[in-house]
Amino acid sequence: MNSYDPVLYSRMLTGLTLGVHIVYATIGVGVPLMIALAEWIGIKRNDTYYLLMARRWARGYTITVAVGVVTGTAIGLQLSLLWPNFMRVAGQAIALPLFLETFAFFIEAIFLGIYLYTWDRFKNRMLHFLLLLPIVLGASMSAFFITSMNAFMNTPQGFDMVNGKMINIDPLVAMFNPAMPTKVAHVLTTAYVTAAFILAGIAAFALLRGRNHVYHKKALRLTMMAALIFSLASTAIGDLSGKFLHEYQPAKLAAAEWHFETSDKAELIVGGVLTENNEVKYAFKIPYALSILAGSSPNTVVKGLNEVPREEWPPLRASHYLFDGMVFFGVYITIVALWHVLAHWRRCKKGTMKKPLNRGLLVAILLGAPAAMLAIEFGWIFSEIARQPWILWGYMKVSQGATTALYVDRMLWVFAGLYVVLSVTCIYVLIKMFKNNPIEAEFIARGMKEGDVKR
Repeated sequence: MNSYDPVLYSRMLTGLTLGVHIVYATIGVGVPLMIALAEWIGIKRNDTYYLLMARRWARGYTITVAVGVVTGTAIGLQLSLLWPNFMRVAGQAIALPLFLETFAFFIEAIFLGIYLYTWDRFKNRMLHFLLLLPIVLGASMSAFFITSMNAFMNTPQGFDMVNGKMINIDPLVAMFNPAMPTKVAHVLTTAYVTAAFILAGIAAFALLRGRNHVYHKKALRLTMMAALIFSLASTAIGDLSGKFLHEYQPAKLAAAEWHFETSDKAELIVGGVLTENNEVKYAFKIPYALSILAGSSPNTVVKGLNEVPREEWPPLRASHYLFDGMVFFGVYITIVALWHVLAHWRRCKKGTMKKPLNRGLLVAILLGAPAAMLAIEFGWIFSEIARQPWILWGYMKVSQGATTALYVDRMLWVFAGLYVVLSVTCIYVLIKMFKNNPIEAEFIARGMKEGDVKR
């Protein structure tokens, strides 16, 4: 009996590629903004520490961009090879954001090369900083265009469907669909907060190892303040996303919360176990919270899954646990960022800035780096899993869009091996790059010492 299923293997390979790429894409979108903040502060305060932050972060960022190009190219190939029926139907509608994403990346790559080459080549440092702005803009716009394409898959519009073909296509209407604002805003803010936590985790690790250099303390201060701002922003946008789902994709919201009966005063379900009879046990239930999330009022009527045809139900357990995981890790990093900001404020008020930071806080920040990335991974997997069985919401199911070709299972192993090699190489190069050139050695090489900062 042949158990080969091209749809299953196509989903697995696409999911693997996206899961790997989103790590590098998140770094690629978020880190340029952190570099810009560090260089701006360094210029305005004439602070060597912040200028070195920008310089060192830019080196590491370049390595991750190179790997991100490979995984991003793989996604483009797999769209055509694994999902030919989807591309045949929707290709014209999503062609505009795909083209513009490439253009945005070109801008980012060109100015990144110029930016790296022109360190210390301008008497006016602000001119060098201005070269960074197209990199930040290009990275964020790249995320905007790709996310708008994904948003189109959730709320398709801007065309007429006749006999299984899209006609009268308006690419701008398709790109600026109802899902676009909340999805783009959520992707950008979570990328910024995740990048901030990754850089903060590196600083926290150095401090935990006893390297109490002022550089690491200032890096922690900058990244944690940015993390708090963007984590609060992502929380607010997450609330708007819940309201979007209530209006446009009620089945996805109901699946995330195991909500079966249409009702007002709906409870928000955290954790728990779903039985075969769709009964929820051992869950923590927050009264009225789902109705408030859906419509800012406990009287909001939330549609239940029992009003959706059974064959259109998303995977219930996966959707719920992924949603809970995303929220848990998001709440965790927000609390940690707030903890650091409050601790820093107290240290300033008491005049105890020279004392070592609380080790428990440093450990929490270090754990915040993988927690932030897990929140990203859980979030995008939830977004895709809970859209099942649709690849194009309301128009095309996943089984209709996938290839029927053989050997997709072998491609899965080939690409898995490629991603392992790329990731291990990337990590090895980054570790070697900074281990062989620690901040202490860089200060000595430049003839500086701690405190050698003009203000």
